[in-house]
Amino acid sequence: MPEDDYRILPVRDGKVPCLPGKDETIEHCRFCIHSRAFQVKGKFVISPSLAYCLKSRATDEVNLKVVESVKCADRKGEGYHSMMNIIG
Repeated sequence: MPEDDYRILPVRDGKVPCLPGKDETIEHCRFCIHSRAFQVKGKFVISPSLAYCLKSRATDEVNLKVVESVKCADRKGEGYHSMMNIIG
């Protein structure tokens, strides 16, 4: 997916507006198949959800308390979808 097709979801009180009227916790984003990056101090870092992605191989832990926004690849309105269902 091209970089400009991602949704940037602001984090407020530890939650993001995943779907209209449906907020998800930032902890859920960390394990969501749509999560691509977390913004920390103005810079995007690879989402922990990409730890098993052969291309990205995210290995760094992200301090969820300081995340400002989430770069999300969900363009079809599917909402939170745990990566654990795929790797488990």
